[in-house]
Amino acid sequence: MQTIKEITTALKAATQQEPWMEAIQQDERAGVQKAWQQFLKRMDKQQQLQQEHDAKIAFDANFGQLVAGVDEAGRGPLAGPVVTAAVILPENCQALLGLNDSKQLSKEARNRMRALVMEHALSYAIHFQSAQMIDTLNIYEATKQSMASSIEALKIKPDFVLADAMTLPIDLPQQSIIKGDAQSLAIAAASILAKTARDDYMEKLAQEFPQYGFEQHAGYGTKQHLEALAKHGPTIHHRTSFEPIKSMMKG
Repeated sequence: MQTIKEITTALKAATQQEPWMEAIQQDERAGVQKAWQQFLKRMDKQQQLQQEHDAKIAFDANFGQLVAGVDEAGRGPLAGPVVTAAVILPENCQALLGLNDSKQLSKEARNRMRALVMEHALSYAIHFQSAQMIDTLNIYEATKQSMASSIEALKIKPDFVLADAMTLPIDLPQQSIIKGDAQSLAIAAASILAKTARDDYMEKLAQEFPQYGFEQHAGYGTKQHLEALAKHGPTIHHRTSFEPIKSMMKG
């Protein structure tokens, strides 16, 4: 008879239900049943992930073969750029199983997914829109133009563009999708690239301006950031069209 440890190890390594597991279901040892329930729970989660993944692929396929997803990161912060990304994925994207809205994933999961997106995408592009451009254009217009720039930088021209809650100044068929990163795999991929690129940028900025804590809040208006602003004033990377920086500049 196999030990509980041997059965637990075998179940952890298994990726689907197999005939040898019938005996395990009849095994009355508490440790075996605990391992079996954990296996079933993992299989349920895997099935749910697969269903969500297939739904996102089917959603994108409705719009054509070469569909570009585009998304942004950093519209709300007081400092740093807004970053946008555009991604065209191949039809078969099983490697991206579990890809979701970047805000739903841990930093480690985002970085792992970034590498997979860059490896498997047919084409991708990332664009940084500076704080100065945000102040010149306004954040909404700056984001739209950045998204358009990321699409134009793609090495493959898409048949259709899916943008997360935005209508873009481009000469391509497009659709604005509310909460697009939850519906479209291409938008979710763009969300990952934009978010990770911006986080990396803000971490480098933190080395140049350590007193602001950019590596912790990525430029958002946290208590720590507002206290640093009050003490040290804004940098060239702060958005002077955003409050409270706008009022600080007047004072």
